[in-house]
Amino acid sequence: MIAIIGGTGALGSGLALRWERAGVPVVIGTRDTEHIPALGLEVLPHAEAAAQADVVVLCVPFRSQSETLTNLRGHLRPGQLLIDTTVPLAAAVSGRATRTLGVWQGSAAQQAAELVPDGVRVVAALHTVSAARLRELDAPLDEDVLVCGDDAAAKAEAIALIERIEGLRGVDAGALEHARIAEQLKALLIGIDAHYRARTGLKIAGLP
Repeated sequence: MIAIIGGTGALGSGLALRWERAGVPVVIGTRDTEHIPALGLEVLPHAEAAAQADVVVLCVPFRSQSETLTNLRGHLRPGQLLIDTTVPLAAAVSGRATRTLGVWQGSAAQQAAELVPDGVRVVAALHTVSAARLRELDAPLDEDVLVCGDDAAAKAEAIALIERIEGLRGVDAGALEHARIAEQLKALLIGIDAHYRARTGLKIAGLP
């Protein structure tokens, strides 16, 4: 079971629809269960969704990351996998979406690792995937997803889940500290998308 926290947003709902199509059990966590889009999936408050899941995918804006994880501390448990997709865009503080904010811990993912209870395995992934393209279920995907983390087994589990979505390939991008680079790539792609009026992704050349 995957709980997508922030699952009514663009990225979260796109992932939910793609995983549901692939036969992966998904529940959506949201702060507001009364005003939600018609996704045809189970929707629960954040805490209830996280408590029943084996994998928690965090898809909230950077400005909400700390508060959300603090509120979830009592509902996360050792052994759970947390996939953090957070990008610290300057847009979170009324800046430009093509710029990233400095994070004291080094990256948003490292901040997440400090906020969750001991034993929760944190990896960073899915920063560069186009949310708009994910939501268009007939749009083909053909891109790579960088997965960063300090636990090899957790990264392998995340990659296996990512690859359940047709057209996505997970790439082990090393330690969790490398997430700062993956997060910054999103800002770069936003600028490229604006220039070319496109919805770009990432492809790593030379891999087997």
